[in-house]
Amino acid sequence: MTQAERDRLVALKKAKKKLITQKEAAEELGITERHVRRLLRQLKRRGDKVIAHALRGLPSNRKISADTEQEAVAILSQPVYRGFGPTLAAEYLAQKHDIAVSRETVRQWMIGARLWRARKQHIEKVHEWRPRRSRFGALVQWDTSDHDWLEGRGEDILLINMIDDATSRWFARFVKSDSTVENMNHLERYLKKHGRPLGYYTDKASLFQTAVKTKRDGSRKGKDREALPPTQIGRALQELEIPWIAAHSPQAKGRVERGFLTAQDRLVKGMRVAGVTTLEEANQYLETEFLPWVNATLAVAPANPDDAHRPLEKHHDLAATLSHVEKRRVNNDYSFPLEAKTYRIVRKDVCAGLRGAYIRVEQRRDGSVAARFRDRYLNVERCEHRPKVTPAKPAKARPPHKPANKSEWNKHFDLKKAPKVWQAAQSSGARPERTP
Repeated sequence: MTQAERDRLVALKKAKKKLITQKEAAEELGITERHVRRLLRQLKRRGDKVIAHALRGLPSNRKISADTEQEAVAILSQPVYRGFGPTLAAEYLAQKHDIAVSRETVRQWMIGARLWRARKQHIEKVHEWRPRRSRFGALVQWDTSDHDWLEGRGEDILLINMIDDATSRWFARFVKSDSTVENMNHLERYLKKHGRPLGYYTDKASLFQTAVKTKRDGSRKGKDREALPPTQIGRALQELEIPWIAAHSPQAKGRVERGFLTAQDRLVKGMRVAGVTTLEEANQYLETEFLPWVNATLAVAPANPDDAHRPLEKHHDLAATLSHVEKRRVNNDYSFPLEAKTYRIVRKDVCAGLRGAYIRVEQRRDGSVAARFRDRYLNVERCEHRPKVTPAKPAKARPPHKPANKSEWNKHFDLKKAPKVWQAAQSSGARPERTP
């Protein structure tokens, strides 16, 4: 019995003993005189328990049955719901199993079944966030996450996401690799759906910024450093007149980073329940289930309802802009090299000033090659490789000729053992010369 209930009981007993009138008791208790008379009648039958509610200690009429609780706990104990929090678990119980209960009720059930551990609330350091842009399309944050999205059920995939800064609306797609081509494909889809935003906000990855090459023991130059050529995506954004802003830290583009944390929790578990195993199925689930939920639940209304996106103009050729562009010098025979291949300009497109000039060569994403000289595209054809002429091998030098039968007349000749000259002359039969 609480102190307030004791005070009410004292007032009722005073009214019963007629120490105070029923009107004074009603004013003291803040109730009507009729209710005071009703309590006095019950005081005779029930005694001091009259001031307590009659249902105190009894189960609530709105209490969920124990069978429903056991069924919900059995469902959430399945491996497919591993790691689900109370909020997400309450949503799946209502959508998939027709068990509509509050998040707090599910939390208590999960704590009792040891499926969820209650955590103490910690007061974190307050960080003042950067205010949102006022219009949809004023700034779009762009990033890629290489999380284990399929949890080992299929190939490794990545999520490319573009989040609008003013509304937190998502535009995402699963891809096989974080390559320039895949990012250009995603950029093309965004431009065709919404138009050109006023700026893209990304990190300093090599896709968006050319890395500075320095010696191992050297230091980077500051403002005196020469401007490096843009990357293919950087060049494409320049041609589309879309400014590119580099973030100096992950916290600077926190909107897209926090979005990935949400996806790594809800999206991964949702695809697990749906049995997603391939890239196509992942994109199907993303388009039909997750993105509608995100844009309907987490998106906010912009401060200014005006759309800041700019439409694509007639001179914006996405096939040419979103391609791999290089400069090549035209040879004297009107050919140019590209990727270890040789291409030649068709004779009818040869014009003055073309020989020795530089042309813009576009390697399109569909595999074709286009060449542009000034403001005019040229028809090109691939040349067959010229057969390599292998030089004749020089004849091997022959060794000097050796006689077949070499004379061996002096093989055992020894000058010391040889006869004297006059002895040899006598033995030869020669007559000595006579002097006159």
